[in-house]
Amino acid sequence: LENTPFLLSDTVGFIRKLPHHLIESFKSTLDEVRESDILLHVVDIAHPQYEDHIVAVNETLRDLDALDKPTLLVFNKMDLYRERYYDELLPEEGKEEVENSLKEHLRNRYEHDNVLVSAASKENIDLLRSKMLDLVRRQYEARYPYQAKQF
Repeated sequence: LENTPFLLSDTVGFIRKLPHHLIESFKSTLDEVRESDILLHVVDIAHPQYEDHIVAVNETLRDLDALDKPTLLVFNKMDLYRERYYDELLPEEGKEEVENSLKEHLRNRYEHDNVLVSAASKENIDLLRSKMLDLVRRQYEARYPYQAKQF
C-alpha cells in the first residue's frame, strides 16, 4: 500500500466457536490473530445470517483475547447482496436509499470502521486499501512516533 511495508496473513475462517480439538489443530493460525496489530474481519454481507457470523467471530476473538485490536470490518459480496435483495423494478434512487440505509445501520451497529466491497467486481477496493493504509499508519505512528514523518 503506497510503499508502506506490512505483512498480511490470512487465517482460517471461523464462523462457529471452534471445538477444543480444532483449536489445537489451528493453533498456529489462531496465534497469528493474537500476534497481529490489525484485524481485517471479512464478512459475507449477502449471507442472511451475516450478523450472527460477526457475533460468532467476535466471541472467538474474545476467547483469544484479541477483541481489542484495531479492526476494519470488510463487508464483501455487495454484488451478490444487490442481486439477492434488490427488486429489479426498484429505481436507482431506491437502490441508493437502501444502500445508504445499510451503511447507516452498519455504522450504528458496529464500533469498528467498515467498508462495503465486492472482490469479484473490484468495487470499493481503492477505498478498502485507503482504510487499510490509514490503520497501518496509525499503528506505525503510535509505535514509532519519531519515525512517523516518513508517511
